[in-house]
Amino acid sequence: MKKIALVTGSSRGIGLAAAKELENGGCQVVYHASRVSDKLLAAAGTSPFYGVDLSDAEAVGAFADELISKTMVPDILVLNASYQSYTGIGNFSESEYRKMFDTNILSTGILLSKLLPEMQKKQWGRVIFVSSVNGVKPAGRLAVYGSTKAAFQNIARTAAQECAQFNITVNSILPGVIETDRNAEALSDKAFSDMLKEKVPMHRFGTAEECGKLIAFLASDAAGYITGAEIPIAGGLQF
Repeated sequence: MKKIALVTGSSRGIGLAAAKELENGGCQVVYHASRVSDKLLAAAGTSPFYGVDLSDAEAVGAFADELISKTMVPDILVLNASYQSYTGIGNFSESEYRKMFDTNILSTGILLSKLLPEMQKKQWGRVIFVSSVNGVKPAGRLAVYGSTKAAFQNIARTAAQECAQFNITVNSILPGVIETDRNAEALSDKAFSDMLKEKVPMHRFGTAEECGKLIAFLASDAAGYITGAEIPIAGGLQF
């Protein structure tokens, strides 16, 4: 029987790359984006898909309940979707802060509280948190986003401890600067892009496909004894 993999934020970027790697590995992928769009439809193809705004706690809870009612509890849960804005300590608005917190943290708590008990019944599972080097290495203009990712990683550590007895591994990947459409506008500024590359010890940016392959590995049987890990995929930028 195919394993079910839910990948949040899988209509583009790292989420889409992960979804395709998991599909290639034989999984039934459930696609997700903040709303149903042509991009989500194209990504999912004939696979099941959901448009759910993760900043809406009620909608997130209903989403998890629907998966459970349809016996689509994931064996593999990839928590990839997030909201990011360039806001520092001195220039964030309350609404922007709340949207980042609700999307990145509250939705994670809701999904885990509802789905983990169902996953535990299967006595097998993989949960992969797609975090960020900003969770361990502060960046001024991403102060609020970085704080949510630090909290995100803390949740992952706790989940790893609580889930190990159920043969469920919980790991985090920490991408650095990745060439995705979300980053395309910022990286289109050549001077800014060149400056960033100089900061990366490998002097290049990562790709969504590299992240997708790492996620697929952590979801595999080969990674069955790895849990609680936080793996930078950042070309050395994490130092």
